[in-house]
Amino acid sequence: MEKLLPQLRFPEFTSEWEEKSFKDIVKINQGLQIPISERLTDQIENSYFYITNEFLKANSEKKYFVKNPNQSVVCKKEDILMTRTGNTGMVVTNVEGVFHNNFFKVAYPEYIDKTYLYNFLKLDGTQNLIKKLAGTSTIPDLNHSDFYRIELQYPSLPEQTKIASFLTEVDKKLTALKQNKILLEQYKKGVMQQFFSQGLRFKDDDGNDFADWEEKKLGEVYNFKVTNSFSRENLNYDNGDVKNIHYGDIHTKFQSNFNISNEIVPYINPEISIQRISEDNYCKEGDLVFADASEDYADIGKCIEIINLNNERTLAGLHTLLARPDLSKISIGFGNRLMKSEKIRNHIMKIAQGSKVLSISIGRMSDLLLEFPSLPEQTKIANFLSAIDEKINHCQEQIDQTTIWKKGLLQQLFV
Repeated sequence: MEKLLPQLRFPEFTSEWEEKSFKDIVKINQGLQIPISERLTDQIENSYFYITNEFLKANSEKKYFVKNPNQSVVCKKEDILMTRTGNTGMVVTNVEGVFHNNFFKVAYPEYIDKTYLYNFLKLDGTQNLIKKLAGTSTIPDLNHSDFYRIELQYPSLPEQTKIASFLTEVDKKLTALKQNKILLEQYKKGVMQQFFSQGLRFKDDDGNDFADWEEKKLGEVYNFKVTNSFSRENLNYDNGDVKNIHYGDIHTKFQSNFNISNEIVPYINPEISIQRISEDNYCKEGDLVFADASEDYADIGKCIEIINLNNERTLAGLHTLLARPDLSKISIGFGNRLMKSEKIRNHIMKIAQGSKVLSISIGRMSDLLLEFPSLPEQTKIANFLSAIDEKINHCQEQIDQTTIWKKGLLQQLFV
């Protein structure tokens, strides 16, 4: 019988690992399902925070509380929770409160280290098995008996603890990098508000004030064009001569410049004729591509700026507007920043029309009255914000590299 040993191991440990099914090691129980009408929105005496799937969403601000629950559905920081239905397999620890019926609480014996078990549950192999056991129905659901079928491979408790401590240090590094990125993004948001409210102004290279900002219609600065409506059925991600920016691409890349050479953007199927499209309709450096339709006010009118085109033939596609800059009035890199400012985003949301599906027209966009600084000041603002973006991007690269490194470690530290 093949010995259970990991690829990567701390040298002081030599004994073979053990393997047991979860039914012989852990005990699980489901949480409590409370109707929204019976949940508290404020914490009172003898009430507990209610841990639901909403809690797992990034930046979620919704909070509910439950009064006088049974202690069997109370979770402490040393406990491990795992979603059993819906987005099955998400693992949570270091939280306190009453957990929803969508969760299993996983109780473990003293000879199993919590952090070791937590990381085992997050392994790709374990996650894939959990999803397989949960089934492929519309709402995957993992039952007790299937969860208990999972096999856990584990070493002695001291070795578990050593592995867990090492991975905790990696997680601390990841957390610090993510926090640094958040701080940079908050700083960028703050200085953008200052720039575009003119509370913060640059001076020219001689130390003199720049000219006052001038009010202009957006249509005086950008020439808006009708775009080319190719549906998703006419696009593919594998091959073609012409890329096509879909409105969905704008939503996902709103916070960054759109380096077309590096972005995953679909191609127009080669068999589709595009001879009728004039050369002037193809994207050029500095063009803005707006999302002109959405069901959400928060997304309507978002835009990306085309940079580093590198001769990539690209068209703005379905549900978009193309705006070409007059470079005598707007510098590349500035308009994109201006359109992302909170003040302008609010302007655009106000001119959106529709009930179920919102839209913005070329006419309404062209008539927007905005204030513009001189070209030299535009360049200084754009360069300053680009420098912050570079730091944010570098931080994200470090996060990605560390995440990949951790993933490799997990595969080697566990059997």
